[in-house]
Amino acid sequence: MRSKRWDGKSGCAVEVTLSVIGGVWKPVILFHLVTGKRRFMELTRRVPNATQSMLTSQLRELEADGVVIRHVYPEVPPKVEYELSEFGRTLVPVLLAMREWGETYRGHGSTDSDG
Repeated sequence: MRSKRWDGKSGCAVEVTLSVIGGVWKPVILFHLVTGKRRFMELTRRVPNATQSMLTSQLRELEADGVVIRHVYPEVPPKVEYELSEFGRTLVPVLLAMREWGETYRGHGSTDSDG
């Protein structure tokens, strides 16, 4: 059940990827799901700069794109967990590469814009 957003304008596969996992919060959310299921409030603690409504919106989009699975347990209070779908797990190497690149960039120390 993929959303219509994947039909990019340029036809470039990178655009398709970014339409699914792009933005500030989606890769961070996905990275926190790499190690397994997380409850919503756990995600809010791990991504403290994202509002709860933004987190909810991003999780819904990831679920609509078939990357995240939402589990609702019939308990009081309600228990909701999120995890990567089987297809979403194919993003793990991408997410790990993004983390590695970010660590390298952070350690690079130069913001020289001369080229």
